[in-house]
Amino acid sequence: MTNEEEKETKPVDETSETVTTAEETPEQEETAEEETTEENDEVSQEDELLSMKEQVEASENKYLKLYAEFENFKRRNRQEAELNSKYKDQKFAENLLPVIDNLERALAIEGTDESFIALNKGVEMVYKNLVETLEKHDIKAIDALDQPFDPNFHQAVMTEASDKESDIVIEEFQKGYILKDRVIRPTMVKVSE
Repeated sequence: MTNEEEKETKPVDETSETVTTAEETPEQEETAEEETTEENDEVSQEDELLSMKEQVEASENKYLKLYAEFENFKRRNRQEAELNSKYKDQKFAENLLPVIDNLERALAIEGTDESFIALNKGVEMVYKNLVETLEKHDIKAIDALDQPFDPNFHQAVMTEASDKESDIVIEEFQKGYILKDRVIRPTMVKVSE
């Protein structure tokens, strides 16, 4: 018999091969454990990475919110400062209005005596000087006489039948004043019906 014939006639023990492959050698077990450990390490690293990303996003969102709040705070403070600067003379003007009213009442008095005329002229100079100073600070009297009634600028205390159109200011009882675009005191008026 030749070698080829021996191979053909030789029975093959399949069970022995199967058993050998079914049993793992210690080296194969270590490799499997290392692969499992590496997979677990990768999973834990991915979990840790995801956790860190979430923390970074949360911190970034918190930072952006705080930054937006701070910018709004700065904007509000700037607007408030501009508003305060724009109307800084309002209290001063409110305190001077009674003085102006008294000067106007003094100018309304008539007399013929020389000393009265000289005093009246002095009061008129003080009044004009005071009005000019107020106008330099954008404080102006509201022009009301013969104007249409506007509740934003006028305070109607009386109405009266008149030959003029209705809702026209026909008499001024007390002058009103504005500072820039804000009414300090409305004009007290009588309005036509």
